[in-house]
Amino acid sequence: MLNLEKMDRVIAYLKNKAPKERQLTLGETVEVALNLGVKVSEVVLGEVACYENKKPEEVLHEIKKAFEHNLKAAILGSQYEAQSFLLNKVGADLAQGEAKITEDTFLNQAITFTLAAQVGNHIVGLAPCAGTGDACVFTGVVKALLDHYPEEKVWPAVGVMLKAGVMFRAGKVTTGCNMEGLGAGATGTAAALAEIEGGSPRQVEHAMVLALSPTIAVPCTPRVLVPGLCATHIGGAVLLGYLAARLALATSLPVNVPIDVMLALAAEAHKISATSIVPAVVRYMEPYFKRDPRVDQYLLPETKEIEYKRQQETADFARKQAEELARLASPITRPFGEVVVGGSSQAVGSPTNTARIAHALAKGEIKKVKIELYPELFARRAINVPGILMGAVLGASTANSEAYNRIMDEIIARGIEVVILEVKEPQVQRVTIEATERNAMVHALNRGGGRLALVDAYPSLDEARKMAASLGIEIVP
Repeated sequence: MLNLEKMDRVIAYLKNKAPKERQLTLGETVEVALNLGVKVSEVVLGEVACYENKKPEEVLHEIKKAFEHNLKAAILGSQYEAQSFLLNKVGADLAQGEAKITEDTFLNQAITFTLAAQVGNHIVGLAPCAGTGDACVFTGVVKALLDHYPEEKVWPAVGVMLKAGVMFRAGKVTTGCNMEGLGAGATGTAAALAEIEGGSPRQVEHAMVLALSPTIAVPCTPRVLVPGLCATHIGGAVLLGYLAARLALATSLPVNVPIDVMLALAAEAHKISATSIVPAVVRYMEPYFKRDPRVDQYLLPETKEIEYKRQQETADFARKQAEELARLASPITRPFGEVVVGGSSQAVGSPTNTARIAHALAKGEIKKVKIELYPELFARRAINVPGILMGAVLGASTANSEAYNRIMDEIIARGIEVVILEVKEPQVQRVTIEATERNAMVHALNRGGGRLALVDAYPSLDEARKMAASLGIEIVP
């Protein structure tokens, strides 16, 4: 049941304090809830009641009404005879047969009706939010919520889901599952689950941030035209949202990125993905697009021939790439590199190994270490500089946690000068050591997993390669 006293307080506050020309952002919504000591859903409902001059009960009724068609489509998509040209009978397989995704009844139902909604979409269409992808997720989650929670708790939580959804709808300006089925779906699911389980406003925010983070820049279209692939996007959104909500509610996991910042990043990456990633998706997936002979009969013969030739060339190129990966791959008996402290083999392991090679090349007492890092590594300097310095000054391996924890104090005690610079060249990690007998420099490119590609070195590249081999550092192209 709605707490009318709290709702009145929210509405009164918003009439005096809220911006008149726009909605509250997600972050502002959370802050208002914290300031007033109310639920996020109460602010969400109060905002609409305030701006549209409606009673909170009317807002809930309209939210419920908004799902009428999509819920019918999901139920249709779960029936025996329902079939999609891209997902076949996956809705019926899960809803009517013995197949299950998980023994968790809520999750299983949410995923089942998310996929059934997509089947229904291919039969009778869906009302889209950011797109039809997130509409599938929202519909599947609503169906499961209604079957597992009291209805009076469901629709306020769904209001929080839709508050996230309409922000993604505003931010989606081109193709991309990151702002639709996967991104919006996961974020909205996390918000609703955290809210309905009694999460604090901050926990609701953290759940949204955690759910959104792994979806950023993930493209979809035109993979949506490849049979089957959409299922793990929209089904994965449910799983991501559930995981994020549980982490926010049940653990001490720190989250320090505000939801407004994460959403702004997602919206910006969405546009970049459309121009930089989607063309590659089109190239590789085109041979597997679902096609309709009734449409293709109108293509010119030469167009069909050009398309077929392009698809064959792409398939051949992809196969050669896979063969090259197989050539470079380690045997499964040696799947892992050396242990890396600091939390990242890419951000810490590879630059630390660059510094270890420089240490091996230098002679005498070390007086100065200059570290040059490309922007991503420079941004992560809090974790990689201690590793680089322990490698450069002590020659310590990436596994030496004791050296990693004491090196910053030791640098001061020894009076070693340290310079840290950002460079623009991609993947660059360059370490220069000034020592009393011989200086050293190693210019490498980061390859992740503690590996690196050697570009240049002083006193010589050949000697750097020998030192890397003696240290067991993997050098790759």
